[in-house]
Amino acid sequence: QVQLVESGGGSVQPGGSLSLSCAASGFPFSIYPMNWYRQAPGKQRELVARIFMTGNTDYVDSVKGRFTISRDNAKKSVYLQMNSLKPEDTALYYCNVVRNQNEYWGQGTQVTVSS
Repeated sequence: QVQLVESGGGSVQPGGSLSLSCAASGFPFSIYPMNWYRQAPGKQRELVARIFMTGNTDYVDSVKGRFTISRDNAKKSVYLQMNSLKPEDTALYYCNVVRNQNEYWGQGTQVTVSS
């Protein structure tokens, strides 16, 4: 079955950096777009970044130039490098894949940006 396991969250001061990882299993990873979402308290979950099988990427405007999504097909992993973090980036971050019209989510990893 599809499994997604995130890691790498934590607490950081504004302007700092964090790197998130998501290890995937149970599906042919290399041919699927992979997504990072986040959900802040009291807010809807939002798509932060997506990477396609071609390596093309897409980002929500609020993180462009600060976040970088990447993938390693050999390791069946997707990453999110987050630089110049802001307090408004504080959220639970989730790895996501859509396969056969079903959505799969990891358990999430908390990112807190605070002075």
